[in-house]
Amino acid sequence: MSKGELRDVTLVEAVNMALHWEMEHDENVVVLGEDIATNGGVFRATVGLKEKFGFKRVMDTPLAENLIAGTSVGMATQGLKPVAEFQFMGFIYAGMDQIVSHAARMRNRTRGRLHCPIVYRAPFGGGIHAPEHHSESTEALFAHIPGLRVVIPSSPQRAYGLLLAAIRNPDPVIFLEPKRLYRALTQSVENNGEALPLDTCFTLREGDDVTLITWGPCVMETLQAADKLAHQGVTCEVIDVATISPLDRETLLCSVAKTGRAVIIHEACRNGGVGAEIAASLAESAFLDLQAPVVRVTGYDTIMPYYRNEDAYLPNVEDIVEAVEQVIAL
Repeated sequence: MSKGELRDVTLVEAVNMALHWEMEHDENVVVLGEDIATNGGVFRATVGLKEKFGFKRVMDTPLAENLIAGTSVGMATQGLKPVAEFQFMGFIYAGMDQIVSHAARMRNRTRGRLHCPIVYRAPFGGGIHAPEHHSESTEALFAHIPGLRVVIPSSPQRAYGLLLAAIRNPDPVIFLEPKRLYRALTQSVENNGEALPLDTCFTLREGDDVTLITWGPCVMETLQAADKLAHQGVTCEVIDVATISPLDRETLLCSVAKTGRAVIIHEACRNGGVGAEIAASLAESAFLDLQAPVVRVTGYDTIMPYYRNEDAYLPNVEDIVEAVEQVIAL
């Protein structure tokens, strides 16, 4: 795809576009992970990179997540900008020591002498009938770690712009890609190298009656629920959090000040989820604006079930509509 070309692409194609752009314009960007070079990745997110940039910049690694995470730290401290892929989020835990103990702390540990411009990419979430360790949504683990940014795109346009911003960021970013959205929709994306801001919520739809706060895969169902509620005369403001850490509380507070009600939707389990942090922030700073308690629509506090029961686990449009009707009635 040539510079400046406008094309309808899927989310996974937008990821590929962003990687191509940044590798073409910054020779320090390297890509590594399991099966990402010769095979182009399990979801084809890195297809074509090895052919264009060579095996020295696009590297297949052993099946060793700790090695992937740790090698990226070494590369980053020496001037490279690694983009490391974990094949699924459920495989990332073997690299947690390197991510949490080293990448996240490097700037602080060296008093700013070294930093870690790493992007750790991982497909996450359910919806494709994969086994449970391929379908987890454990973003809250990383949101709890100082020194890490946690970014979750929900559309091709935001995948392109946010990944560019993540690669250019001087500190480590956990970039989680909702795989059930990989090919669920297409958008026109201009290949112009323009990044979107990190640490910022995106207001996808204006409304006056209730604020719907979500991110990642649940943005799709949330927008569908907002359409359905509009036919009932309920106008919903839909906010895509996008960067769940650090959290753009100002946008959320301003929206709730306008609508007086909030429903938070996420696929991850309820206990200790990012939705709980958002709800606490609203209770602390927007209590007098709230006309009803904050309601959460989430996954369950269980391991992701096998595919037969997967749809019962994931939040759906009806769940969101019911939650909105509940808060509107109060």
